[in-house]
Amino acid sequence: MPELPEIETIRAGLTPHLLGRTIQNLSIHTPKLRWPIPIDTLRQNLVGQTIHTLHRRGKYLLWSMDAGHQLIHLGMSGQLLIQNPATPATRHDHVIWTFDDGTRLLLRDPRRFGALLWIEGDWRHHPLLAKLGPEPLEPTFHADHLAAWCRGRRVAIKSLIMQGAVVVGVGNIYANEALFLAGVHPARPAGSLKPDECIRLTRTIKQVLEAAIRQGGTTLRDYRQSDGKPGYFSIELNVYGRTGETCPICATPIRSQRLGQRSAFFCPRCQPESSQS
Repeated sequence: MPELPEIETIRAGLTPHLLGRTIQNLSIHTPKLRWPIPIDTLRQNLVGQTIHTLHRRGKYLLWSMDAGHQLIHLGMSGQLLIQNPATPATRHDHVIWTFDDGTRLLLRDPRRFGALLWIEGDWRHHPLLAKLGPEPLEPTFHADHLAAWCRGRRVAIKSLIMQGAVVVGVGNIYANEALFLAGVHPARPAGSLKPDECIRLTRTIKQVLEAAIRQGGTTLRDYRQSDGKPGYFSIELNVYGRTGETCPICATPIRSQRLGQRSAFFCPRCQPESSQS
């Protein structure tokens, strides 16, 4: 599933193509993705509108125009791709925007778990966005904030930092990598983290996400940047998906276990199950 680094990469890649452009045509080939697409509302509000800003909030991409905001979520397999107008659409190309300069953008989503919605007024009050936590790369995400969420909690720390109410955009890959760099076992109860561990973990979350953005995100299966290229952060992964391989720090075999519905990857030596600090 595209997470914060992937959506930020897509936002940055689309900005020079779409910012200041006017939507000339909107073709919707599939009436429903995760939720029904408001086809009539989108056509009435989007066509003829000029895009003033492209934002990202967590894993959501928003285009802001005079009439309102278009919200896009890519689900598990969604892609936003700039394409040559002469290229024929595929059966998974559900939405196509055409702009005043001839640019064509398509939403491709084989699994159809993405979303395309319309927001009027302040987008921050939309039900999908209103309860989201701080952006991890902004000053509002800091060690004291994390420590407050950890205090007295028995939930595994990996599960906690993947909760959007705590901090947005820390998906499974990046949670595993940040915990490894912080030396924190993913299954440790959040309430067991000490202040210095919260400091390390907030720092490594920022470090991992910034590195992933520089590499254009992580491509393991479906994700592509807006120009069709994969993300290259996969070559820098220390533990994620590397069960049985050697730890890059101590050469101990990496292990994995199920936490909730997701896999956790860790080095048993570098990330002891109990606090060593």
